[in-house]
Amino acid sequence: MFDETDLERFVEAQDEHGAWAEAMAEIDAGLKQGHWIWYVYPQLRGLGHSHRATYFGLSGAEEARRYLAHPVLGPRLEESVLRLMAHAGRSPERILGDVDAVKVQSCATLFAAVAADPRPFDAVLEAFFGGERCGATLDMLAENGRA
Repeated sequence: MFDETDLERFVEAQDEHGAWAEAMAEIDAGLKQGHWIWYVYPQLRGLGHSHRATYFGLSGAEEARRYLAHPVLGPRLEESVLRLMAHAGRSPERILGDVDAVKVQSCATLFAAVAADPRPFDAVLEAFFGGERCGATLDMLAENGRA
């Protein structure tokens, strides 16, 4: 079993085999091809059912806030959002694929709900999803009373 409170699982995954650089290059190119979505754009645990979705899923608003405050992960999430915004106006499905576009919508919904400054995440939701939030993410946050 993993320690769900240890955010280092994200840093380790991003740093392993140049995964972070690969993810940023793919975002810059506007075409995701690798398997990094879970640890670059995390979402709430329970939205996905694979091992990776569980392992890299955030437990709730508190862990999401800690992710944003982390000295490596917070700036990297901000960077990944800014790089994605370079493709504003394009279909998120064409950039990320159908399944991973939904994960990014869930991620942006989560962090827009918990961030002190939600503007970067709101911008992603507006640019790629017509401002539509992930209903399942909002429901999970409301159920846990953590938003």
